[in-house]
Amino acid sequence: MRGDREFRRVRQQGVALRDPLFTLRVIDYRPRYGEAWRPSAIIGIVVAKKTLRRAVDRNRARRRVREALRTLPGGLPPCRAVLMPNPGVLTVPFSELQAALARVLSQVPGRVGRKGGGQGGNRRPASPVPASVTLQERPGGET
Repeated sequence: MRGDREFRRVRQQGVALRDPLFTLRVIDYRPRYGEAWRPSAIIGIVVAKKTLRRAVDRNRARRRVREALRTLPGGLPPCRAVLMPNPGVLTVPFSELQAALARVLSQVPGRVGRKGGGQGGNRRPASPVPASVTLQERPGGET
């Protein structure tokens, strides 16, 4: 991802998927203005100084997560995401890190959607009309 604007948009509008090793905020893929439609995963990795104090640890966490994403079997779903690793990323075995990423990324297609409409959100599905309820005719002959 390029620029603060894209990161801010993902953080504000994205759906948070949490794991003990990291937090992933995801929105659906949309091309930038003037770009061709090529669905791909665009993931930014953010490691805060508050999370990992030393620069060596922050860089190592970024490298481990980037490599785990690159070598993930099955590839990545088309989306824009910000991944924020926790300190556990440094100590967990690499295969467990890959498994956690695969588990969370498998949830992405069904959960990503626009807020306030489309799929996802906190809306309950409309309940079907019970069989005992029938439409009554109005005096004008309309139903």
